[in-house]
Amino acid sequence: MQRTIAVLPGDGIGREVMREAVRVLKVVADKFGHEFHLNEGSAGGAAYEKYGAHLPQETLDICSASDAILFGSVGGPVSESTLPKWVDCERNSILTLRKTFKFAVNLRPAKVYSGMEEISPLKKEVLDRGVDMLIIRELLGDAYFGRHEEGERNGVRYASDESEYNEDQIKVAAHAGFKAARLRKKRLTSVDKANVLTASRLWRKVVKEVSSEYPDIQLEDMLVDNCAMQLIKDPAQFDVIVTSNMFGDILSDAAAAIPGSLGLCASASINDQGFGLYEPPGGSAQDIAGKGIANPIAQILSAALLLRYSFAMETEAQAIENAVEAALKAGYRTGDITRSTAGDTTKNSTEKLVGTEAMTNAIIEELEKTNAKSGKKEAVATA
Repeated sequence: MQRTIAVLPGDGIGREVMREAVRVLKVVADKFGHEFHLNEGSAGGAAYEKYGAHLPQETLDICSASDAILFGSVGGPVSESTLPKWVDCERNSILTLRKTFKFAVNLRPAKVYSGMEEISPLKKEVLDRGVDMLIIRELLGDAYFGRHEEGERNGVRYASDESEYNEDQIKVAAHAGFKAARLRKKRLTSVDKANVLTASRLWRKVVKEVSSEYPDIQLEDMLVDNCAMQLIKDPAQFDVIVTSNMFGDILSDAAAAIPGSLGLCASASINDQGFGLYEPPGGSAQDIAGKGIANPIAQILSAALLLRYSFAMETEAQAIENAVEAALKAGYRTGDITRSTAGDTTKNSTEKLVGTEAMTNAIIEELEKTNAKSGKKEAVATA
């Protein structure tokens, strides 16, 4: 199968971790008989230096001519945030891409990998039940896109943000949720605030209507405040969560803390045509850029999501995810996910503290063991 991918490394560690994700994609292409055409474009501060814009037309053209976008990270050092190169860098890059390609839903998986329980903030007895969920957030509605007002009435300042949804926006998110649930454990939790908010009542009604098209999926409604509590108390109960823009913004960030590092999380933004942008949720980490110590896993897992949701390559996506899990189980760690203080692994002899490239090498080594037909790892004889 031939597919074209727009590769936008961005700034800071973006270029370093993108290089590793591309290495993994090339192994997948070779192993599974695909041909991926990778077209690189500039975004963020790197684009500003060359074009005087954070997202030039040349980059948009590359994206338009591609089947999916693999995005790195953009943004500069805090100390330089007022410089023209960095002012509104993230907004001009990410939000412009979302608006241009009408990315309607965001997908954020949260999984605690075997052997990584100690870096999670949750207790062992909670994690022992297993944590592996996907949060789907609607991206084009809610208070983010409603009318905004600020003024003064009778000498008192006021501000207003209008939250609005129409049924078509809700249907897109609902369908994305049900389809994702079909690829997982066939359970969908729809989160709202229907006991108070009118927009949430419409949300619940439309999701229920859409559910009739997915009789194989178990649907549960949950109020957002209860969901926030359950994410901490018993995250194992969740498979796929679908919710509104604001609730999804908050809940997905809360869930991202459960694995213990943003370096283990991936993200996808997809439109109703299946065209998507895939990126790690962390920042450009300018403080460690160029040191070869950044964790590439989030970028690699984002590439796996690209294969799953834009290219329908479920076997290949699982092969990458299984390889990541196997490398972690073998003890390979970058600095952000080690249990030891200041990289001292003497207290945890099973850990192997490695840099960006070596972590990818470990993942590729596991990926090479995969049976291309099934996506499962082949048995390897040991002495």
